[in-house]
Order: sequence, then structure tokens, then C-alpha cells
Amino acid sequence: MVNLLVQFSFSFLASAAYAIITNVPRRSLAACGLSGASGWMLYWLAVQLGANAALGSLLGALGVAAVSFGFSKTLKLPVTIFNIPGMVPLVPGGLAYQAVRNLVIGQYETAIYSTVQAIMIAGAIALGLVLSEVLNHNIRNFREKRDIVSLIRKKEEK
Repeated sequence: MVNLLVQFSFSFLASAAYAIITNVPRRSLAACGLSGASGWMLYWLAVQLGANAALGSLLGALGVAAVSFGFSKTLKLPVTIFNIPGMVPLVPGGLAYQAVRNLVIGQYETAIYSTVQAIMIAGAIALGLVLSEVLNHNIRNFREKRDIVSLIRKKEEK
């Protein structure tokens, strides 16, 4: 339970701090932190349950994108204000560092393995954002078409 609270707290702080650095509106700082914390918690829980880091990152990115979309509608701000800081905890920076470090010290097999892992995680994050955007776009189109059809039916009834 303590580990869960630590994971949540530090992912919240990392996302909120990055949001401050990128100069997001002050009223959205808590939402940016919650966006990052929700994505990280999905990632962390998936890994704790036995999933690999790429699948966890995909789930985390989908979670960040979904939460960001909700905050975007609630606070009437662009979704990227919440997406970008929310992805910070998921970025495989330490793994990329280890890949370069191992390359420099001559451990080529380990460097290649770390590089492939970092690329897979980055691809999973990108895929999660794209899937979420496609889903949100389809939902919006469905609602617009449904509203247009209902307007046409009301006009035909008159």
C-alpha cells in the first residue's frame, strides 16, 4: 500500500513539475499531475501483474489520453495541455541512457537489447496516443451524425 502511494505521488509530482516548466495555465496543474499519475499507475499495475513494459506503456498511454480528453472537456482547454505532461512518467529515459552507456563502454549486446526495448516502449506510447485519438475522433463523428439525423427527423415530422 505504501509503494502504491509512493508511485502515485512521484508520478503526480513529475507530471505537475513538467507542466510548470512548459508553462501550462495554472488552473490545469492538478489535472496535469492527475493525468500523469493515472497513466503511470496503469503502467505500474500492468507490470506488477506480469505484463511487459511495452504493454504497460500502451495501457498507460491510453489512460493518459482518456483522462486528458476528460480534463480537456471539463476545463475547456486543449487536450495537449494534459497529454504532454501526462506522458512524462512513461518516457523510457533511463533505459535510453543505459543503451547509450552500454554502447560507449563496449557492451554491444546489452546496448542493442536496451535500444530495442526503448524503441518498443516509445512506439507503444505513440500507438496508445494514436488509438485514443482515433477512438475520440470516431466518437465525435458518431455524435455529430446522430445529432444531424435527429434534426432531419424532427424537420420531417413537422
